[in-house]
Amino acid sequence: MLDAKIPSGSLEDKWVDYKGHCKLVNPANKRKLEVIVVGTGLAGASAAASLGELGYKVKAFCFQDSPRRAHSIAAQGGINAAKNYQNDGDSVFRLFYDTVKGGDYRAREANVHRLAEVSTSIIDQCVAQGVPFAREYGGLLSNRSFGGTQVQRTFYAAGQTGQQLLIGAYQALERQIALGNVTMYSRHEMLEIVKVEGKARGIIARNLISGELERHFGHAVLLCTGGYGNVFYLSTNAMGSNVTAAWKAHRQGAAFANPCFTQIHPTCIPVSGDHQSKLTLMSESLRNDGRIWVPKKQNDTRKAIDIPEDERDYYLERRYPAFGNLVPRDVASRAAKERCDAGYGVGTSKQAVYLDYADAIIRYGKIEAGKEGRNDVPAAEVIAMGKQVVKEKYGNLFDMYEKITGENPYEFPMRIYPAVHYTMGGLWVDYELQTTVPGLYALGEANFSDHGANRLGASALMQGLADGYFVIPYTVGNYLAEEIYSKAIETTHPAFEEAEKSVSDRIYTLMNIKGKQSVESFHKRLGKIIWNKCGMARSKDGLEEAIRDVQALKREFWSDVRIPGEINEMNPELDKANRVADFIELGELMCVDALNRNESCGGHFREEYQTPEGEALRDDENYMYVAAWEFKGEHQWELHKEALNYEVIKPSQRNYK
Repeated sequence: MLDAKIPSGSLEDKWVDYKGHCKLVNPANKRKLEVIVVGTGLAGASAAASLGELGYKVKAFCFQDSPRRAHSIAAQGGINAAKNYQNDGDSVFRLFYDTVKGGDYRAREANVHRLAEVSTSIIDQCVAQGVPFAREYGGLLSNRSFGGTQVQRTFYAAGQTGQQLLIGAYQALERQIALGNVTMYSRHEMLEIVKVEGKARGIIARNLISGELERHFGHAVLLCTGGYGNVFYLSTNAMGSNVTAAWKAHRQGAAFANPCFTQIHPTCIPVSGDHQSKLTLMSESLRNDGRIWVPKKQNDTRKAIDIPEDERDYYLERRYPAFGNLVPRDVASRAAKERCDAGYGVGTSKQAVYLDYADAIIRYGKIEAGKEGRNDVPAAEVIAMGKQVVKEKYGNLFDMYEKITGENPYEFPMRIYPAVHYTMGGLWVDYELQTTVPGLYALGEANFSDHGANRLGASALMQGLADGYFVIPYTVGNYLAEEIYSKAIETTHPAFEEAEKSVSDRIYTLMNIKGKQSVESFHKRLGKIIWNKCGMARSKDGLEEAIRDVQALKREFWSDVRIPGEINEMNPELDKANRVADFIELGELMCVDALNRNESCGGHFREEYQTPEGEALRDDENYMYVAAWEFKGEHQWELHKEALNYEVIKPSQRNYK
């Protein structure tokens, strides 16, 4: 079932050879071919703009009121690229190696190397679009460090990189819309894939304003719909982020790969109570200059500024001296959990650690004073100058923290704790980003391909733009070259009729349950099950219990959910119910996948499999594969394995010490 279509030849030549030999579509034929792009974040907007520029007829769909509302804007810390502007030893190979190692050797080598190769072009593309990357005094683009690396390769625009990159892609998309090459459908949600003779040939979408169901044909369908972190209810994802598009594709035959590989981000504002519906991410870029610590004394109730330096435990620097505060996210998250579980947590909940900028402020202040040739600057002035530098680098993040917590992070250390952020699992795709359904592609976070069991910081933006700008224009063309004689299928075709009926029947079933419990209450209960049993730590007994709990929750949902309003109108509760129903099914598969993988790797930490030091213990002999699950029916999946063959990198126990 699984053919990864990895080109032959040496690793560094695979992508070059592919581009030189793939099939092309001439400009006149491109105008006859229609492509549907679902989702208009970085992956979707860049793909739609690129394909429109090439001459294809593109239809782009997003459930927001504008592509600028896509969740890509929340990835604010930066974007990786192997430019080596710092002359600190970076290279395409180093980025490739760091990514594979950071993913705990559970990613496909060929895809990761391609990602590292095209990373340099992404920066040039974005600069040409006017993205205002930070620059050094001499004019060169500035870089900072992120977790899992020992070089500075992260390009950034203050603390709003994702937003600026999305504006660049959005402008490119809007240009194609104005030229008539792209038709934009905002406030539309894809609720079904339409297949004709085994190939993806369109979608059924719901107009979220009127409630009407619409049929749309495409010679190919691209899913660029992000990740499924909201299965946990509390996550750093936007409230609307969901798994529905990917899940509908899965139920239509697209394999779902590594669903249990979810990422816990170590730098989030802690949970403050049951009233919360989402969590706020404090960018990983803050770990670039901030130091993470807890008191050396258990259950210490003193304020952070009252705890002397020699009574502070900078535990990441202590445990991982080579990388310090910049260890990968899964390592930093588990270390924070371990300290809090051991009684060293801070704040009222004791489920937090400190992220402290005091040292960075003084260091930057002294540098600024040195620029002026002053050696006798008063301490207060040094601090003031340092704060100004920090404000220029991270000001919007500090402002956000103060607005949410009421505390000034320039004066007091931030309190942070791990939270669900990104999902490495997703639809299985081959080298061409095509799923197991011909003509159906998955880009960006919606696929599984590049990050293994843990994503390095600043690589999400890199993958989204790589897939949209530089990969899919070649690979979808290779497929569409065989479709130039395929005429557009009328949406009166029986396949469209049947797909729309299945969507309509499901909606009517949901609306007619007329139970007593809100959609939100079911989502919250699902999130607690998955977080407690399939979150930062997993165990055999806990996962088996979680599967039973999720199955029971599903039965209760379909018998007692209450959805107010009507079908043929704007009805956010109905939209939410559709999404939560899919989350419940996904939650079960996540637990099934985690139970099957009897090892620890990256973000998947099975308590039974750990080293004496508490690190993840892989089992390469039995689990060095991609777990691709085929939907077979209610509570039933068949496992297909794609073996991971490392030709260049030799897998070893990760060591950040």
